[in-house]
Amino acid sequence: MAASGLLHQIQTAKLATAAKDKSMEIDRTAFGNITIDGKTYLHDVIIRLSGEIVKRKKKLSKKYYGTSHVLSKDEAKFIFEKGCEQLIIGSGQMGNVHLSPEAEAYFAKKRCKVLLQPTPSAIRLFNRSKARKVGLFHVTC
Repeated sequence: MAASGLLHQIQTAKLATAAKDKSMEIDRTAFGNITIDGKTYLHDVIIRLSGEIVKRKKKLSKKYYGTSHVLSKDEAKFIFEKGCEQLIIGSGQMGNVHLSPEAEAYFAKKRCKVLLQPTPSAIRLFNRSKARKVGLFHVTC
């Protein structure tokens, strides 16, 4: 029984390592879309540590600021994952998204380095980064 439990742990660890090593590629962006591994998304996305792609929950910021261009602490909490060393934010085609002071403080407290660039630059940064990272990409202005 103990040997089979150990074997299961080893297999699980190998699968987790394989998932982390999967090379995700953000192919391109244009106003209103982003293409990741050949699939085009017509909305803002978050790329999780695991590589899972989820739709951004803009309402978490809109309820405070009336816009999704200011990232709230509530949205920061939704974005952050334990183990994340780096958050790469694509701030839009023209760079309109920025962090609220509360979101900035939240990421600093979590020791998560935030790199904020216009989305076309941020995707290049994301593709080159070797850090344990999460990405948030705003696809319009």
